[in-house]
Amino acid sequence: MGLLKRINRHLESADKKTLSPQSTNSKALHLLDSHQDLKEKVHRRLLDRLDLTRLDSISRDELRTVVREVVESILAGEISPIAGFNRERLIEEILNETFGLGPLETLLHDPTVSDILVNTHDQVYVERFGKLELSKTIFKDEAHLLHIIDRIVSGVGRRIDESSPMVDARLPDGSRVNAIIPPLAIDGPCVSIRKFSVKAITMDDLLRYESLTPAMGEVLKGIVRARLNVLISGGTGSGKTSLLNVLSGYIPHSERIITVEDAAELQLQQPHVVRLETRQSNIEGQGAIVQRDLVRNALRMRPDRIIIGEVRGAEALDMLQAMNTGHDGSMTTLHANTPRDALRRLETMILMAGTNLPDRAMREQIAAAVNVIVQATRLSDGSRKVTRISEITGMEGEVVTMQDIFLFEKMGISDDGKVRGALRATGIRPKFADALEIAGIELPANLFETSVPQKL
Repeated sequence: MGLLKRINRHLESADKKTLSPQSTNSKALHLLDSHQDLKEKVHRRLLDRLDLTRLDSISRDELRTVVREVVESILAGEISPIAGFNRERLIEEILNETFGLGPLETLLHDPTVSDILVNTHDQVYVERFGKLELSKTIFKDEAHLLHIIDRIVSGVGRRIDESSPMVDARLPDGSRVNAIIPPLAIDGPCVSIRKFSVKAITMDDLLRYESLTPAMGEVLKGIVRARLNVLISGGTGSGKTSLLNVLSGYIPHSERIITVEDAAELQLQQPHVVRLETRQSNIEGQGAIVQRDLVRNALRMRPDRIIIGEVRGAEALDMLQAMNTGHDGSMTTLHANTPRDALRRLETMILMAGTNLPDRAMREQIAAAVNVIVQATRLSDGSRKVTRISEITGMEGEVVTMQDIFLFEKMGISDDGKVRGALRATGIRPKFADALEIAGIELPANLFETSVPQKL
């Protein structure tokens, strides 16, 4: 072994002295190809040895143990394994290919990764702490990536092919997946995975991350408990769903909650929750169930509150009507950059329902249904903050009126790239403060004062 180590050190030293970057890359690619070839060879032999008819009768843990033993015996009989290969790593990769999502498994189990973005089979980006970075993970080829995509979507009863080249799905842990393949994706199959937090985020977590202030947290708790209708607005990745999960935690356990989602990802802790999820059309293009159908059905299920994961279309009208007809305390999210933009988007989505409501009638519906808009924002440094809590106060002529109760004032960028700013109360006492008092929720008298901005 001592002689072998000296030879390896000598070869490494020679490589550093004589190899050009091009030849080093070529050698690395050759080793990678050899590693993939060995993995494929072992995988094929594994399938040949396994008795597939007995797999259903074995538990998953026992099956992993059996497969590991078979793989180790195959590797022990391999005459010429690639130089320097890691046996344990190779076994784990084969297990991932057999039971999991292949190269993605490592990233899915990495707690620092929040998003996985597969652009092509050999380019995978991840988001860590709000910043994107290129990972070392790659797939063997497009066929390998397509196989993993098919495994994901088939697990939730959906399909992806040339006739239906894009799909939304979810993983067993609740992570949200979007996949799109050629001919729509020009450079090859693409996968976007928004990882699902195993540990539910709490208000304490938001305070620790400085996403909001204690005063804002107290007001939001009171808003939910007093059964005000809440609209959470924000851009992609701004933390809308996480905030919705946090706020839903303050709904009393005695209430019946119906959730409606395109892909189930809400983490409600109450015992009386009914979860509804949309369905795509079948191979004949029939049988699709959209969110509007589910919202209408939810109204017949005796809900105390209806929570819609995100409104995107015609279901907005049914949601507003539900909020106006006895389902107080309902909540939803939508994509918008400001509370005012959120109102404009609601108007657009009402029009998508095919109604001929005049502008004033639509705005009266919105003003009567929605009490509070909470704006979530992802800042340039990757941090996520609640940048506004706004109250809808009614109508003035043709315009829905609102007032900011709390807002975030940006003050610049620090030397390390962090956004500097302060979350503060505007000094306006909201009209819903009376509703909170009637509901028995007492807030400090100075909670809405502007005297002390809380710098973040």
